[in-house]
Amino acid sequence: MLTVEGVELQLGERRWNYSIELETQGVYALLGRSGSGKSTLLNLIAGFLQPDAGAIKWQGDAIHSLEPAQRPITTLFQDHNLFSHLSVFKNIGLGVSPKLTLSSAQKNNISSVLDSVGLSGYENKLPGSLSGGEKQRVALARCILRRQPILLLDEPFSALDATTRKEMITLLNSLIQEFKPCVVMVTHDPDDAVAMGATQLSMKSDRVEFA
Repeated sequence: MLTVEGVELQLGERRWNYSIELETQGVYALLGRSGSGKSTLLNLIAGFLQPDAGAIKWQGDAIHSLEPAQRPITTLFQDHNLFSHLSVFKNIGLGVSPKLTLSSAQKNNISSVLDSVGLSGYENKLPGSLSGGEKQRVALARCILRRQPILLLDEPFSALDATTRKEMITLLNSLIQEFKPCVVMVTHDPDDAVAMGATQLSMKSDRVEFA
């Protein structure tokens, strides 16, 4: 169970208040207008923002005091979060070893996940040479490699064309079926929620509710 208990955060003149419980295995889509607090909640869960009050728990254990890298979470960002000076192989490797001290088994796993997202042979390419869809596949490969029980998706399809969006949805659904994480997806498009088979949540009056 992913639990957000009375989490409060003041940002400028806005004050957010979140309370919700999500099942250990499931896909949840958080919808709402721009500026409604969707990404703020995602950043609180991920650890990029610290709450003023309240608790964030996973399976009953508080995680809100942990650094982002210590949380049982991996995030697929809208902007891919790739380092432009590092190869595809190294960008993925950072997901399991920040210092890139990779074992033979880890190197083999990277090659395997690249193949699973259709990027076999892309190991030495730099992000600048990739299309938007290819960059998103690299970011997804990093998520697959980390295999954390909580998967956060920040507008994962918004920058993709229709064909690439469909391919990414298929890949994500396969990933979710394989290791069954708790998925929280921020999106502005209800069609994305439907395509992911997600339970819909909505931001209303600075609070999150089941739609």
